[in-house]
Amino acid sequence: MNFLRGVMGGPSAGPQPSGADTIQKLCDRVASSTLLDDRRDAVRALKSLSKKYRLEVGIQAMEHLIHVLQTDRSDSEIIGYALDTLYNVISNDLEEEEQDDSEEENLAKQVDDLGSQFTEIFIKQQENVTLLLTLVEEFDFHVRWPGVKLLTSLLKQQGPQVQQIILVSPMGVSRLMDLLADSREVIRNDGVLLLQQLTKSNAAIQKIVAFENAFERLLDIITEEGNSDGGIVVEDCLLLLQNLLKNNNSNQNFFKEGSYIQRMKPWFEVGDDNCGWSAQKVTNLHLMLQLVRVLVSPTNPPGATSSCQKAMFHCGLLQQLCTILMATGVPADILTETINTVSEVIRGCQTNQDYFASVNAPSNPPRPAIVVLLMSMVNERQPFVLRCAVLYCFQCFLYKNQKGQGEIVSTLLPSTIDATGNSVSAGQLLCGGLFSTDSLSNWCAAVALAHALQENATLKEQLLRVQLATSIGNPPVSLLQQCTNILSQGDKIDRRGSKVQTRVGLLMLLCTWLSNCSIAVTHFLHNPANVPFLTGQIAENLGEEEQLVQGLCALLLGISIYYNDNSLENYRKEKLKQLIEKRIGRENFIEKLGFISKHELYSRAAQKPQPSFSSPDHMMFDHEFTKLVKELEGVISKAIYKSSEEDKKEEEVKKTLEQHDNIVTHYKKVIREQDQELEELKQRINTLTSQNEQLQATVTQQVSQIQQHKDQYNLLKVQLGKDSQHHNSHSDTFQMNGIQTEEVSKLKEELEEWKNKHELLQGQLREKDSVIEKLNSSQLEMGTAEQSSQTIRSAGLEHNSELQKELEMLRSQIQLQAGEISKLQMENQKLQNATVDPVLGDSGATAATSSELEARLEQEIKELKSEVKALSEEKESLKQHLDSSSSTVAILQDEKSKLQREVAESKKEQDDLLVLLADQDQKISALKIKLKDLGVPVEDEDDIESGDQGDEDEEGDEDEQD
Repeated sequence: MNFLRGVMGGPSAGPQPSGADTIQKLCDRVASSTLLDDRRDAVRALKSLSKKYRLEVGIQAMEHLIHVLQTDRSDSEIIGYALDTLYNVISNDLEEEEQDDSEEENLAKQVDDLGSQFTEIFIKQQENVTLLLTLVEEFDFHVRWPGVKLLTSLLKQQGPQVQQIILVSPMGVSRLMDLLADSREVIRNDGVLLLQQLTKSNAAIQKIVAFENAFERLLDIITEEGNSDGGIVVEDCLLLLQNLLKNNNSNQNFFKEGSYIQRMKPWFEVGDDNCGWSAQKVTNLHLMLQLVRVLVSPTNPPGATSSCQKAMFHCGLLQQLCTILMATGVPADILTETINTVSEVIRGCQTNQDYFASVNAPSNPPRPAIVVLLMSMVNERQPFVLRCAVLYCFQCFLYKNQKGQGEIVSTLLPSTIDATGNSVSAGQLLCGGLFSTDSLSNWCAAVALAHALQENATLKEQLLRVQLATSIGNPPVSLLQQCTNILSQGDKIDRRGSKVQTRVGLLMLLCTWLSNCSIAVTHFLHNPANVPFLTGQIAENLGEEEQLVQGLCALLLGISIYYNDNSLENYRKEKLKQLIEKRIGRENFIEKLGFISKHELYSRAAQKPQPSFSSPDHMMFDHEFTKLVKELEGVISKAIYKSSEEDKKEEEVKKTLEQHDNIVTHYKKVIREQDQELEELKQRINTLTSQNEQLQATVTQQVSQIQQHKDQYNLLKVQLGKDSQHHNSHSDTFQMNGIQTEEVSKLKEELEEWKNKHELLQGQLREKDSVIEKLNSSQLEMGTAEQSSQTIRSAGLEHNSELQKELEMLRSQIQLQAGEISKLQMENQKLQNATVDPVLGDSGATAATSSELEARLEQEIKELKSEVKALSEEKESLKQHLDSSSSTVAILQDEKSKLQREVAESKKEQDDLLVLLADQDQKISALKIKLKDLGVPVEDEDDIESGDQGDEDEEGDEDEQD
């Protein structure tokens, strides 16, 4: 009540007494009237007064309106009026009616505070919010719509408190998710706005909303509304998607796993005619690009970013973005945001970077997209934000991309420069920007070239070969020399833009180039003018703008000391430190070095990789360079204070470690080569194994064919049994014609004996098949051990000899059977002759039957002969396979013995390495003990070498004794 009294006690901002009296009467009527119609009319009247007399209605009627919501839920009309009245009281978005200027000024001071305070009163009782959630579930339009608007207003005024109440309410968030499925677009669209406010800065609610199928519904709405061509509803859906995904790793992973990234591709389909884009389309596409960047932001966990980048490439989203990048007529702000989006999609992903390198602009002749973008970056007529975006794209293309770095640097090397001059390369554009009269182009080109050298010592050495033709008639100079020349000229060159900016860019390039590259440091120090220039810059007392240049000069000089290999006598580490002590002073040098990290622009650049500057003058530091400064500042400070003795000790330790590293590297290389040879041999073994499997498959196929022949034989056997039964039915006829049944039975017995012999042969064939299968199985295991392979080979030879003997036996049995078959044929012919003579009338049928039997017997005998012949051929082929397998076993044994010899040699070499390393460690420890105990300087290298020679002689004597 104190708050209400304070509000009522204000100056003449309140309504006239008649208005207050009217509101009081209406409130009494709502509270005391027993008729629903009277209460409804009173609430409707309060609604009409709530916009003009917002304060009075809120103070006097809020409690009564909440009571109406609780008691009159059966009447949707009065509930709708009550919700509208509360919305008018709480919301700050309503347009005020025309009033005098003095009244507007007084009300403006209270409007923002009124909504928040009335909201606080409403949500003080959590049951009110729960009641409102229940009303939002009602399907009646006059209840649901004002309920959604009121809840949205509450969230705007007191977001965290209302979010917490909804979060603890049973099914609170799920009830609100049903709004997206409402068929009435007004409620659905306001439901999207409600969820926007609900999901702000609350990860728990964001997760619940996402798992309530929000992504599916929102993407459906965007598709229904026409994607980027849609209206403000698409914009609202995109803002809600950003709330759900930004800085929420769980939702990002759910979005990717749900294959929703693939559904983003149609958003970026643009036609050939890109003129006349509406403001809403530009806004929608801008938000869509930002949504892609949320998924691949460098601040996300690397694993999540990498998986999203791969998904965008595989679904064609990156290709679609590159199409927009190279399209004509695209608005400048959309083009800038597209470049930033492509940058983060390819950053650190080798597959995407390779694809981007292959993209060509639709020009004649076609030019790589990288070249076209670099042309925009070094063109001072292009907008500043676009040039920053191109620089960011180039940095992301080279981030962790040694292949891309090599391609950029190769365009500068003499062997790859296009002599005809028909095409412009990336290296030429960077050199052109580096030495132009525009300071911003100088800075951008220097930073881009520094990124081409980032963490790549090989390219730093190769870039030393680059020669530049400065003018006609003069000899070419190196790129390093030209950079130092421009740096030393300073303000003498008339430049557009900041004069400090060019020098800062060149100093960053030189620091990146010289760091961790002793050869580049030697080339830099070889120019006698460089060190005096740096010491002169550091020693001077310059203005605040020049302090940054002084700090970078100190950093460059410190790098020249720290990475100095003492190959130049006049610029050894100790002499450079003495020079600093005499001309600058160590404390002064360290203080100037600290100017870099204390600078405000340094702190801004260190926050995120993307170069975002409010104006070109603020463009001083690169994000990757801040990492280099942070890494080197401490070690350079320590190196400056080190004594000469400590440097010598450190050098000796470094040399020893380098020797060890070289030895280890050599043996690693040897081991790597041996591993490659082992891999090749393994591949050969795999090839032989596959061939063996093919042979096994052939044997299996042949076994199946034999089984088919057996089945056919059994079928013929059954048919022959039926024929024998038919033959028995005519036995009486044979007796009538004078043929003795004993001869027929004897013929049958001989046939049965022949069948038994054939079955015996089949059994022997099955035994040979089993032997062959055993041989094949043993061949698969022949590479496990040498003893098993020898056993297999001997067993294979024994079985081979046995097979040959058994084949000879089979051939002899076949010859015997052929003789028996011919004998049977002769007896059959005699029977035929005997049956022809006695009878001429009825003997026709008997002769036919006998001839039919003879024909079948002959056919069966022929088939059996063909089967025996086929089996013999199969035995011969199996014998050949066995011989080839035996030769394969011999080859594998030779290869295995060779591998064992190579492994033994590598083990011996590794043992020698371990012995050598142990000796070196003992020598180092002995030297350290001598230094500590005696406190004398280290012996000369000749003494050390003689000591080493003595040790080697002693080792040789010990070896001879052994």
